[in-house]
Amino acid sequence: MPHLTRRTLIAGLAALPLTRTADAALTPYALAPDRTSVGFTFDLSGIAQSGTMPIQSARVLVDTKRLQNSQVDVILDVADARTKLPFARRPMLSESVLNAANHPTIRFTSSKIQLGPTGRISEGATVTGDLTVRGVTRPVTLTASLYRQPGSAADDLDMLSIGLVGTLNRHEFGASGYADLVQDIVGLNIHAEIVRQR
Repeated sequence: MPHLTRRTLIAGLAALPLTRTADAALTPYALAPDRTSVGFTFDLSGIAQSGTMPIQSARVLVDTKRLQNSQVDVILDVADARTKLPFARRPMLSESVLNAANHPTIRFTSSKIQLGPTGRISEGATVTGDLTVRGVTRPVTLTASLYRQPGSAADDLDMLSIGLVGTLNRHEFGASGYADLVQDIVGLNIHAEIVRQR
């Protein structure tokens, strides 16, 4: 156990108010399920296809003063994923692709938010985090946007719109089935409406 000196004790006590201030700045927001969608795209035999995957749970904390301190933790329900091409759904959920029977969720946990060149999320920001698919966790970076509701006042942050767009290589997560039919790259397009919690 490290030796506790008077200097380290004072330094630790001095840091406590800063920690509490930082935590207090994070405001919880809840998803509006009817205005939230997680879309994905893939190429099947040279033809672009798309689908959706519902959100099982989400933890969204927004620092309205320093947006780069905000945090996102989202869990998706793999078993309820749907595609516009009905016969593609069963292969997608199969053991060689998403393996929904053994890995029923996909999780994304943010680790870093980089603001755009003007210091805003609405202009070229990125969100980097850990994406877990089939039990394999890898870092991904998504382009992000954050907006107030149209017509709302500048200080009205009760309801916000989030957009996240990016791609991933499915083989990096072991979802390599049907490689002769489905291309490697999967696109992600997430839109979420979040409501401030009181």
